[in-house]
Amino acid sequence: MPSINPLPPKENALFKRILKCYEQKQYKSGLKFAKQILTNVKFAEHGETLAMKGLTLNCLGRKEEAYDYVRRGLRNDLKSHVCWHVYGLLQRSDRKYEEAIKCYRHALKWDKDNLQILRDLSLLQIQMRDLEGYKDTRYQLLVLRPGQRVSWIGFAMAYHLLKDYTMAIRVLDEFRKTQSVKQYDYEHSELLLYENLVMREAGLYQEALDFLNEYNEYLLDRLSVNEIKVELLLKLNRQEEAKKIANNLIDRNPENWAYYRQFEDAAQISCSEERCKLYCEKESKFPRATTPKWLPLTFTTGEKFRSVADVFLKTSIRKGVPPLFVIMRPLYNQAEKVKIIEELILGYVKNLKDSDYFEANCDTSEEKEPATALLWTYYYLAQHYDYIGQTRLALQHIDLAIEHTPLLIELYVLKAKIFKHAGDIEESVRLMDEAQSLDTADRYINSKCAKYMLKANLIQEAADMSSKFTREGVSAMENLNEMQCMWFQTECASSYQRLGKWGEALKKCHEIDRHFSEIIEDQFDFHTYCMRKMTLRAYVELLQLEDKLRMHPFYVKAAHIAIEIYLHLHDHPWTPESEQNNDLDSENLSAAELRKLKRKQKKKERKAEEEREKQLAEQKRKDQQSKKSQDNDLDGPKEEELIPEELAKTDNPLECAIKFLKPLQLLNPNLIGTHVVAYEIYSRKGKLLLMLQSVKRGYQLNKDDPHFHVCFIKFLLHVKGVKDLDGGVKTVIEQEVNKLTENKPINKINQEFLDRNSSSLPHYFAGGQMMYLIDPSTKELAVKLATSVSSNIKGVTRTTSIDILDSLCKGDFGPCEKEATDFQAQCHNLFPYATAFIIPANNNTSEPLSNGSAS
Repeated sequence: MPSINPLPPKENALFKRILKCYEQKQYKSGLKFAKQILTNVKFAEHGETLAMKGLTLNCLGRKEEAYDYVRRGLRNDLKSHVCWHVYGLLQRSDRKYEEAIKCYRHALKWDKDNLQILRDLSLLQIQMRDLEGYKDTRYQLLVLRPGQRVSWIGFAMAYHLLKDYTMAIRVLDEFRKTQSVKQYDYEHSELLLYENLVMREAGLYQEALDFLNEYNEYLLDRLSVNEIKVELLLKLNRQEEAKKIANNLIDRNPENWAYYRQFEDAAQISCSEERCKLYCEKESKFPRATTPKWLPLTFTTGEKFRSVADVFLKTSIRKGVPPLFVIMRPLYNQAEKVKIIEELILGYVKNLKDSDYFEANCDTSEEKEPATALLWTYYYLAQHYDYIGQTRLALQHIDLAIEHTPLLIELYVLKAKIFKHAGDIEESVRLMDEAQSLDTADRYINSKCAKYMLKANLIQEAADMSSKFTREGVSAMENLNEMQCMWFQTECASSYQRLGKWGEALKKCHEIDRHFSEIIEDQFDFHTYCMRKMTLRAYVELLQLEDKLRMHPFYVKAAHIAIEIYLHLHDHPWTPESEQNNDLDSENLSAAELRKLKRKQKKKERKAEEEREKQLAEQKRKDQQSKKSQDNDLDGPKEEELIPEELAKTDNPLECAIKFLKPLQLLNPNLIGTHVVAYEIYSRKGKLLLMLQSVKRGYQLNKDDPHFHVCFIKFLLHVKGVKDLDGGVKTVIEQEVNKLTENKPINKINQEFLDRNSSSLPHYFAGGQMMYLIDPSTKELAVKLATSVSSNIKGVTRTTSIDILDSLCKGDFGPCEKEATDFQAQCHNLFPYATAFIIPANNNTSEPLSNGSAS
């Protein structure tokens, strides 16, 4: 449809050249042609030209001007599909997808059959998962272009994503009838396998198997075909056929665990002897394969396990396999097997030291074991003792290994790990730095060293360590952010949180959140590519991955850190002095030491200020260079700069916390921590019904979780203390609380929790806290419960003990300096290497040292 202000031939030709320049990214030339049209008085307000000029300016980074021109053009020609389309493209570039969809719909009112607008609209709809709208748009595209393959595929996929499998299969069948197949046509093969995927999701297992057999000659991905056939045959209870194909898959890849499981299911092998026979056959057929040797360890027991483990361990130690313990670790959930493994390894050490053989009475005419056998046995034993919590023995054996081979990097890495697990992070950093110095070109060791430094709160040192492998001319922190190095950023956020630098910690959390947003935005490039290249199965997997992306542990950890900080900022609003003094433990320092520390702090601040000014100057130079660039096509909106002080000074920390909470509630409802932090937020907002919702969800998930129990009791006490409730809210609260408590008094609920979880320190700690909160007169018993670390108590870990000590020092049980000191001394005996429990020689016994931040 022509616009209300059409151009004459000469100007129309110039306008077409603007469009061509935009497509070819020749933006400066496009602006020149736009200027030629707009300088003519008759066309100075030509809507479509103004819109195209704005779109071109947007690509050059001049966003404000771009919006001005596009809006001017739209006002001058409201019935132009071009103006509306351009406005939609502008909104899309700013990732305002809902607004862009509205613009495209307006454009389609004036040109309902415009293919480009329909395609752009369909991309936004699938990006936003508006599947009903996507289906309608793909139908329009199919009607307009029935000869295009993408039209059919897109329409079928819309039904597939809507779980209307019958219609999706019908569309794919109709399309397939129109295709002429070439020999070795990979794209047609992928189309057939995609249709088979839809059949399997629809539960049409027999039809899916028949389909594979019918089109077998056209399917080129033979591995996928065989894997699918085994899966279908097992579901159809056709074990003999499945067994044959599963056996062929094992022959193709004898290291794949899943193939062995499928073969066992198909052969209906259940008893241990038959399974052992199967793996013996495969081991003799594939002597170099590890899997048939290892899998029998998972189901054998007693002497049979001993003999199998003996062979496996000897072979691995003889070869010198560093990750041997990692391979064996899944077996450590069975105490009997752990005992047998320990006996075997100790026997190897004794015999190797005595005779250089694994066995005590073996034929001495045989070749002796290699000199490294004893080394790797020591190495395994050190890992073994570290895992079961016997730190002294672990250090003893790693020292023997270092004495045997002083320059082996893995030994220093393991020793550092042992000290980290024991609670001495400073010594672990020193050892990891020593390991890194033995091979400065090893990126893995470099990263490990940086990670340990972050755990010790040595942030600048960690950045300097990482800078050995980052881009030159850019600060390590900036480059790691560009590379989306999230392990570094999560550790960095934890470190800043421990130091009380809330703004810096929040900056890292927001950077991680932006990485996930960018990953979600990046899928935009694949919506057209995957359908054009027919990688349809991979495309569906991509969409499923993107839908649950924020379930990733990196996001979960960053979100919890951010929420904890925002809760703290709500309880203790940020001031510049509060952050400056976080590093100053004035209570434990003399006046001279305090002055010295303050001078050091000021010097550090001056250095940081100089570094900040340097970075600003560098950023300004980069910005000037980017403006001079002729081709500066922006992929997305320029992100707002994250300023730590501004993040920490937020006026509404609870609303900021909720932004991190929402993805957790949507994607991680099975994590009890999600409902705990949700309760903490809503309790501060005073939202009773949302507090109830969090408590109900947590109760159904795991009512015996210690952290949840604290929230549950606090909620009951809060409800009991609230008097002025709206009638409807009061009714709902009373009904739900009665269901949860069965009308039992609060102290009885707490006592039942303790009875159900007797002999567990984390539960005793939570129960003791709540006992004191319910009735402060029970302080003595509550403290006794919370500090029960006798030998018959389970769950006595270093981190739990640090939490208890911090709680005692903060006054959660009222004044109890003596109890805290006694508990610290007990923990020091249990964890002699943990710096958190060391009482300085000059420290008054009435003033316990709480060093939870160093954990």
